[in-house]
Amino acid sequence: MRVDRAAYACLWLLLPGLPFTAAAASPLGGDAACATCHAAQTAHYRATPMGQALERVEVSDILKQHADLSFQEGPYQSRIARQGDRSILTVTHGTETFTVPLLWAFGRGQAGQTYVFEYNGAFYESRVSFFYALGALDLTMGAQNTKPQTIVEAAGRHMSSMEARDCFGCHSAGGVSGGKLHMEALIPGVGCESCHEAAAKHADAVRIGDIAAAKLPHLSALSADDTADLCGRCHRTWSQIAVNGPRGVGNVRFQPFRLANSKCYDGADSRIRCAACHNPHEALETNLASYDAKCAACHSAALHTKVCRVAKANCAGCHMPKVELPGAHARFTDHQIRIARAGDPYPN
Repeated sequence: MRVDRAAYACLWLLLPGLPFTAAAASPLGGDAACATCHAAQTAHYRATPMGQALERVEVSDILKQHADLSFQEGPYQSRIARQGDRSILTVTHGTETFTVPLLWAFGRGQAGQTYVFEYNGAFYESRVSFFYALGALDLTMGAQNTKPQTIVEAAGRHMSSMEARDCFGCHSAGGVSGGKLHMEALIPGVGCESCHEAAAKHADAVRIGDIAAAKLPHLSALSADDTADLCGRCHRTWSQIAVNGPRGVGNVRFQPFRLANSKCYDGADSRIRCAACHNPHEALETNLASYDAKCAACHSAALHTKVCRVAKANCAGCHMPKVELPGAHARFTDHQIRIARAGDPYPN
């Protein structure tokens, strides 16, 4: 079912926040079963930021290379120090001290890396994160608008069971089933079955030679809308942001929403779907010129030569400008394709 975008643009002002539901995945023994037949794709994918979206703190290169990090927020001082294979978060406030081992590192640090610890049987998101541009700690995105009232709040934000399920569900594989988080089955990093949902059944069918049962849907045949809904499970769909926000520059990192707002977006046209420009099995291509051929799939080279007075290459550099996201210490590519002029306000 397709959503009426005009209606939703108003509804987000009226309705309470809708839950963000991560893709559910059934337990797999890692991606080893897929690698048996798809060795090249699996090997390349494991090295991507998605493939390494979550890791145990013990193996975090960032925390290994920055063995003693500290941050001062008013009367609270936070310190993350390496002790053997562990990283310990210590928060002090006068004579009061809170100490807890960090357990999980979210993100590979291209922009930043956030940590999760457990306290009193619940998960907490660290109030401080490591930011690559700073080479140091700063407040985690979203924490800037709050003030800690206790030393535990200065250490981290309590995560509800739903939040923990969604966060781990989008950064790992195998840990979410039946709408619940099962840490014992969790495999760090986004796995094959996070997108290829029938991968486990496919592998089993291949092993027993059941060709009919081994057939998988070809994701390459999906339309732009269907691809956006698939990627939007974790990158947020158009309707989720339209209903629930955030508004303004805060939504620049939700690519399916931004792309669907483009004047040239056609939900039935596969030429403008996410995978038309990005190979999910490979690391992100950062050479802007490499995307020119993708633009020319809809905008012929001859037409471009006639109408563009600025450049003959690197189309995305002008028409998909990078935007500074406050608090992220990073610039994100705005996927709302447009003629972007200097000084223009950020389009919602």
